[in-house]
Parts: sequence; C-alpha cells; structure tokens
Amino acid sequence: MAFTLIELLVVISIMGLLAALAVPALKSLGKSNIQASASRQLLDDIGRARQLAISQHTTVYMVFVPTNFFTLVNYNSQNFLTGLTAMTPATNQLAALTAMTNLVDKQLTGYNFVSLGRVGDQPGQHTWHFLEDWKNLPEGTFIAAAKFLPQYNNPCLMQIPAWRSDYFGQIDDWQVPQNSQPQIYGFALSPWLPFPTELSPPVQLPCLAFDYSGRLISETPDNVNYHHAYIPLAQGTVSYGVDVNKHLQPTVVKPNDITELPAGNSASISYNVIDVDPLSGRAKLLVHQIP
Repeated sequence: MAFTLIELLVVISIMGLLAALAVPALKSLGKSNIQASASRQLLDDIGRARQLAISQHTTVYMVFVPTNFFTLVNYNSQNFLTGLTAMTPATNQLAALTAMTNLVDKQLTGYNFVSLGRVGDQPGQHTWHFLEDWKNLPEGTFIAAAKFLPQYNNPCLMQIPAWRSDYFGQIDDWQVPQNSQPQIYGFALSPWLPFPTELSPPVQLPCLAFDYSGRLISETPDNVNYHHAYIPLAQGTVSYGVDVNKHLQPTVVKPNDITELPAGNSASISYNVIDVDPLSGRAKLLVHQIP
C-alpha cells in the first residue's frame, strides 16, 4: 500500500510534535527521580545514624561537609590546612591531606557518622571514631546552602514562602515570635572532633546528633527543650576546585558557584524538606501539598 508525500509529511510532523511534547516531560521525570533518590538516601542515612547511636550506646553525630571546609579553624586556633601540614608522622599527614582532597567534591553533599567511643573501647579510653566511609548525595542534588549558615543567625535564615500556608502547622518555629512566618534554621555545630581523619586536629562541623536512646539532641537552646530539625534539598550544581588535569583541589567556592536548577527550587513549589522529630529521632519527608 503506497503513501503520498503529503501523507508522509503529515505523519512526520505529528511524530515531531509528540517528541517535542515528550522531551520536557521526560526531563522533569529525571529531575523528579533524582530528588526522590536524594530524599530516600538522606531519610535512610538519618535512620542509620539513629540506629548507630542506639547500637553503640553513645551519642552519634551525623556530620556534613560545608563549603570551604579547608578554611575552618581547628581546636588549636590554627588554620585547617596549617594544622594538617603540621601533623606527624608523615604517614598521618599524607592520609589527612588525601582525605581532605577527596572531600572537595562533597561540599554541601557529603556526610559521615562520628561517635566518641563505641562498643569494644577500653574503659576510660574513649576516642573519636568515624563509623563509616564518607557518603555523597546523588549527583545533581545538594543540601540548600542556607542550611549551612549559623543556627542562631538573626534575622532568621530560610523563610518558607508566605503562600505555603500548609507549612505553618508543620514547621517547629522555635526561634522567632509566635505566628510569624515559618523559618528553617542552620545546622547545629558538633563538638570539637577530628577531621578529616580520626588522627586529624579537631574542628566543629554542621551536624545532627542522636543520643543513646535515639533521640535528636542537636536542636536545643538550653539542653532541656528539644526541637525538630529540617533539611531542605536542592537540585543543581556546586562548582568546586579542580586543576588543569581535572584533579580535585581546595579552591574557594563562592556563592555564585552554587547554582540551583531551576533557580530557587529549594524554596519553590517543588520544595522538599527532611523533618527529624526530636523525641523519636525518626525522619520523614515534608512535601508541599497544593491546596
């Protein structure tokens, strides 16, 4: 059965139109899957931190890698890099510098679990332990940069958009006057702990903390009243340092090196927030529901 040229052109045009309509949808599906994967991974690993605290019968800190961590000041008031280069013996120094370089691409995305003591330590000889290898969120996702600002910053850090009225009843708004617009606050800081290896000089890192019963204990102004922790996720890129051979190197990440794609998606209608309950230590995903 033969087709005329016009009929073929009509069919090709229809196929082209359908393809043009399908490609954006497929791209959106891919982005949605990335966000879902990041949310699922973070939920699972927050649960992992809680389980480690219970099983090790100690406080476990889930520590996160901020941007420009190589500019931190350590416990001895030294610059982070100065402290690492002063380490002895040379094997410890090399291990620390290598670990630091390996964390360059984990800024805003990397985390690990750290405890002061674990099952099997000798009595009175508790030391800091990294309980697992450093992990990373899926490529194309990161924790919103505002979350890494100081927790007690004033004015508050990350406003929930005013039109998101359904969040008013969900956000634990513990640092601002009652009935004000809901906020998300920065990470708490860990105690002084060794970083990036167990033998490195101590620094303070953004963290969540779980005690031996599995409760979240990092979000508190007075060690009596404990509050929810919220971790907003974003899609986009973090431009970290590489040399001419594409090897990682500690180069300062500036605000315009952190790009949300599409712009502002960490606070848009697709806003995803991990909510950690203080009493149970369990995490859930808050997703905006359109009225």
